[in-house]
Amino acid sequence: MGMAVRQRRLMAALIVLGSSAALAQEAPPGLPALGAASEQASVVGVSSGGYMATQLAVAWPERFSGVGVLAAGPWSCAQGALSLALNQCMMTRRGLPSPEELEQRRERYAELGQVGSQEALGQLRAFVWHGDADETVSPALGDLLAQQWQRWLANPEQQLRYVQRENTGHGWPVAMPKDAPIDPQSLGDCHNGGGSHVLACGEDVAGEMLAWLYPEREANASEGELLAFDQSDFAVKGFADTGYLFVPEACEAGGCPVTVALHGCQMNADAIGETFVRYSGLNRWASEHGQVVLYPQAESSMANPQACWDWWGFAESTWQLNPLHDTREGTQVKAFMAMLDQLQATLDTGAARAEMAE
Repeated sequence: MGMAVRQRRLMAALIVLGSSAALAQEAPPGLPALGAASEQASVVGVSSGGYMATQLAVAWPERFSGVGVLAAGPWSCAQGALSLALNQCMMTRRGLPSPEELEQRRERYAELGQVGSQEALGQLRAFVWHGDADETVSPALGDLLAQQWQRWLANPEQQLRYVQRENTGHGWPVAMPKDAPIDPQSLGDCHNGGGSHVLACGEDVAGEMLAWLYPEREANASEGELLAFDQSDFAVKGFADTGYLFVPEACEAGGCPVTVALHGCQMNADAIGETFVRYSGLNRWASEHGQVVLYPQAESSMANPQACWDWWGFAESTWQLNPLHDTREGTQVKAFMAMLDQLQATLDTGAARAEMAE
């Protein structure tokens, strides 16, 4: 049986997103092996997802070609401490974090092989975006993140784009399609993030970002489907039961790059339904250019009531004085990379891995 035929059968077996009631009645299938491209993967995120996107890129720069960060601050800002996360990495009551101290932390990790090399890090393309009216994560922290990438990249003038958007608050700006079954006015306006932190600004930040991360990609338009998958194969602290995946028809036979897209706090499906996974703008660009988009999902808990990604160490062992959440050993970092491995595996390899796991 040919790869394309097997892929189509597998994709046909996946459950297309429906009502929440339907999802509750029948568990979705596991994350498929798509034979996705092993090169040109990217990771993007907003708020806590932005912090995590940088953590993944610094931990595994060899596995990514680009990183996009919206409304977040510098890498490893919290240094494993919730008090710093709240008082120096969102607001700046304790002043701004020290770029030199954070760089020394990265260099120590690099010496121990816990993050990628400076050489690999320097080859990435980076997109950093921050609203100048952000009242959740201070815009000054976005400046520090941009400064980190300027320091790391081999040629920052050609590899880094830093966007400071006027009169825009905390969140992910979108240009809502006219036929979307959601009222843009129910979302936050450009200044007020609202409950969803999806900002109906009429601005396609996703398209702008991916065009920067993939400057030489040609259009390869095809329809796509948004699918649900069971995250239990990757179950770690902080992960929800179900994640989402967007696959254009052009990618069903393999060979397309993957973008890992990480929502922010209070932006998971349990909190805002399909708003982010359907209307971020990523799927539209992915359909037009042949890109797989992975939307992992976090869950809320007593340790993490707003369903944030682990950028301060809550998912690590409670006895660890220095949690390794921002390294290759991070609990969530390893789970994200396992998801990427699965998508990049061929169907036969993915089936073999599943059998070995059983």
